Amino acid sequence: MKRLPNDEKHRILILGASGFLGNAIYKELCPYFKTFGTYNTENKQLEKNQHFFQYNFEEDDVYEILDIVKPSIIISALRGDFAAQFIAHKHVAEYISNHKTKFIFLSSANVFDAYSKYPSYEEDKTLSNSIYGHFKIKIENMLLRLPKKKVTILRLPMVFGPYSPRIKEIAQLINDKEPVEIFPNLIMNVTTHTKVTQQIHYIINRNKSGIFHSGSTDLVHHDEFIRDLIKVSGFNKAIYKRVYTTNDDRYLAVLPKYNMLPKNLQLLSQEILTELEI
Repeated sequence: MKRLPNDEKHRILILGASGFLGNAIYKELCPYFKTFGTYNTENKQLEKNQHFFQYNFEEDDVYEILDIVKPSIIISALRGDFAAQFIAHKHVAEYISNHKTKFIFLSSANVFDAYSKYPSYEEDKTLSNSIYGHFKIKIENMLLRLPKKKVTILRLPMVFGPYSPRIKEIAQLINDKEPVEIFPNLIMNVTTHTKVTQQIHYIINRNKSGIFHSGSTDLVHHDEFIRDLIKVSGFNKAIYKRVYTTNDDRYLAVLPKYNMLPKNLQLLSQEILTELEI
């Protein structure tokens, strides 16, 4: 099959490209594809960038941007009000039904947070006790009604990176001498923004679709991982607050069984600590 030159290959629109993960995806894909993104709050720098559109999904209609960009792939990394986000995704799903466009949706391990006895795999039934997990399931179910080849759902565990919101929050708590919450009974897997963006790049290049579980191939206890993370990141002494939600171990981990990514795109939790080491 003849490869198309890059400018014909894909036009990618990232919804939420000014957020931590959206921006990392934009930086990864931008050199290879015609990549566009949306941002929410006023930003002088992004206003000058012809590839960025201001878009507040609580007020603006996504159709205008879709008509201008005519994307062949839409990636959603939106954050914010759940009800408004659901309507925005509904409009995107309608657009995908009527155009030659694929959708990559960043979902969450929380779609399984009602199951606590074992890790979850791609084809397991989703069930959540949290508002966040319930919202992600609602969007997943809507997308799963679209033709299979048009949808990729990437379920993410906790995402870490040097400037990730989670690390910033931990740094802030330590600076304010506030306790950092750790969950001794929570067993999870983890990932980094760099690995997630590489996985998305691979999915686009290989024209993959379906459900992918994007976490580390090993599992970690939340309390041990956060303690190690604080140690390698060179923060000052932290105060910890142990939170016990149950007496038993509780799993919140997404492991792959059917849609395996190549070895170089898999990771171990230790690699995350190495990446954060100062």
